[in-house]
Amino acid sequence: MIDEQPTEEQPRKRQGSFWRELPILLGVAVLVAILVRAFVVQTFYIPSGSMEHTLERLDRVLVNKVVYHLREPARGEIIVFEAPLHWRSDPNEKDFIKRVIAVGGDHLACCDPQQRLLINGVPLDEPYIYSHNGVQDPAAPSHFEVVIPPGRLWVLGDHRSASGDSMDHYQRSGGDLMASTISVDSVIGRAFLLFWPPSRATWLSVPDTFDVVPEPGSVASTGQPIEPVPADPPGALSAAPSG
Repeated sequence: MIDEQPTEEQPRKRQGSFWRELPILLGVAVLVAILVRAFVVQTFYIPSGSMEHTLERLDRVLVNKVVYHLREPARGEIIVFEAPLHWRSDPNEKDFIKRVIAVGGDHLACCDPQQRLLINGVPLDEPYIYSHNGVQDPAAPSHFEVVIPPGRLWVLGDHRSASGDSMDHYQRSGGDLMASTISVDSVIGRAFLLFWPPSRATWLSVPDTFDVVPEPGSVASTGQPIEPVPADPPGALSAAPSG
């Protein structure tokens, strides 16, 4: 058997093959990145203070775009969605980020004697609501009582006094639930990770307070639904709009 000795041409051939394959490899990498961004995970930056201090201006988050193809959004999750046209102060800013407070069928009211929102008769403690110098934003700027339509979501910013959200548009529309809620179909995905700046990196998990919320139509944990305090007269305070 004769051993074939390597020649100088063989390394040259391998090197030439690499350079011929490189554009294909780069093309595949670009295609994979495009597909991942379009269908799996996408980054978004925070343009306003409507989610302070959970999310600050110019924070960047990762958004899971697959999860809501498998199930619907749940209470407490932070979502990115395509805002209705009448929610947009700038037509070019269509993607909003808010927290899901109530889902289709939920009975939502403000407020109990401790000024907490009530979901299906159970008061909701909200430690994530914006506070400044020890003073926390109110859970809602006025008293109300609604049942969320099927296939719709009631979403609020954590900075309640600076958020163009369901409460703001409920007041602007005179109590029109279709104008103040968003469609489940408009949701782009769930924000699950704050990754920039690195000093603030954290998982965006659902607060434990939502664990005690019963499903629509069930009896509150106290045995009876908790009634909201009487509603304020018309013309109550409105929240300042902000995406």
